[in-house]
Amino acid sequence: MLSPKRVKFRKKQRGRMRGLAYRGSSVSFGEFGLQALEPAWITNRQIEAARVALTRHIRRGGKVWIRIFPDKPTTKKPAETRMGKGKGNPEGWVAVVKAGLVMFEVGGVSRELALEALRLASHKLPVKCRVVERAIISEGSDEGA
Repeated sequence: MLSPKRVKFRKKQRGRMRGLAYRGSSVSFGEFGLQALEPAWITNRQIEAARVALTRHIRRGGKVWIRIFPDKPTTKKPAETRMGKGKGNPEGWVAVVKAGLVMFEVGGVSRELALEALRLASHKLPVKCRVVERAIISEGSDEGA
């Protein structure tokens, strides 16, 4: 499972996930990507499940990039505990995902294989997703030259 080796602070505040992700919103490494359409916390177990689904479908060919990392600790109070008495103990790790963020990328495989693999991975995640392709910028598109 993914988790940071060490963090500066043991507990973090929840924060908010308003707005769109401007950084990390385009396909940078592979040819196809899985883009989140809504904000959410994605746990390390969900990331791992999506990764396994991706790599199983692709088999040997291609390469998979994971663009998110669970670096935020989540806390939980014990069961049947009264209110108050401070914040609970750290239980797991989550990645904060905003709408528009590309979470996974795939390269080196056919279009059909990549689309199906990313579709299978999207079922493991708690957000609505869409598959995006890398924007190909053509060399000779300069009109005035």
